[in-house]
Amino acid sequence: MRTGGCPAGSGRGARLDPFSLPVRFAASDAAADERVRTVELHRERVVVRRSLAGMRMALNLPVSSFSGVAIRVTTGEGAATVAVVLEHKDPALALPLFVSTEADEAFAEWRSWGNVLGLPLLVEEDGALREPFARLGGVRIEASRPRRRRRNAIKRRRPTMPLRRGVTRLTDATPVYRGEREIIARN
Repeated sequence: MRTGGCPAGSGRGARLDPFSLPVRFAASDAAADERVRTVELHRERVVVRRSLAGMRMALNLPVSSFSGVAIRVTTGEGAATVAVVLEHKDPALALPLFVSTEADEAFAEWRSWGNVLGLPLLVEEDGALREPFARLGGVRIEASRPRRRRRNAIKRRRPTMPLRRGVTRLTDATPVYRGEREIIARN
């Protein structure tokens, strides 16, 4: 595990690698005594250690208790920064994973953290978090795309008739056999 005094993702040297978990890093915490908290991030759990009014505490949270991996864009003096944050329902438990001025780097980190932790990807819009892609459970759903066969090397060897066949529909004239014995040879 790595340790460091600077916030997560504050520079190239302090970049957290999602593919080398577990990792330990320090993050800023306005409520803590020393304004810093230590975070241990594993694939299944997150341990947050901090001192509050002289009392040391450790919060052991499963990764599934977090809402998702969010990407936030903040505009400051001249330049916009993009932050990748592990979001929790309690804003005090949100963990910064990566901060950059390069949008492409932040986008790649956002996708990587979402894949490694198995959490949904979130985007902040007007102060609210939402998923940018439609999902059904853990599967992303999209409209089906038509098959393209134009530039395929073996296009001329494949028949095109199976592509033109329509879907069979049951109508009132379709014979349905009910209450009959099965004709299956079983040994």
